[in-house]
Amino acid sequence: MLGYITLGTNDIARAGKFYDELLGELGAKRMMENERFIAWAVSPGQPAISVIKPFDGKPATVGNGVMVSIAAGSKEKVNALHGKAMQLGGKDEGAPGPRGDGGFYGAYFRDLDGNKLCAFYMGK
Repeated sequence: MLGYITLGTNDIARAGKFYDELLGELGAKRMMENERFIAWAVSPGQPAISVIKPFDGKPATVGNGVMVSIAAGSKEKVNALHGKAMQLGGKDEGAPGPRGDGGFYGAYFRDLDGNKLCAFYMGK
């Protein structure tokens, strides 16, 4: 059902470098791009994450309560994505670890534009 997520950026080149390295941890590559946006996916049939300079020409801002969650596939990948985000200059919003009952393991961080992301794994 989900096709793609778009996050606003005020610096497309900087955001591109951040997400090239971050999403590269999951095998995602750039699948589409132009001077205003870049989209990454693992394969053409999978959901994508993109960054874009707003169409209206106004500065990109962060939505309060908006968060993009990335299915990492394992606890180790959650840890790796959180670590990579920190290495790339992201801001910690919650270290990797279990959350609640039911096998949810997640880590929270913000990208260089302040967009909030979660890397998670569901399982034991």
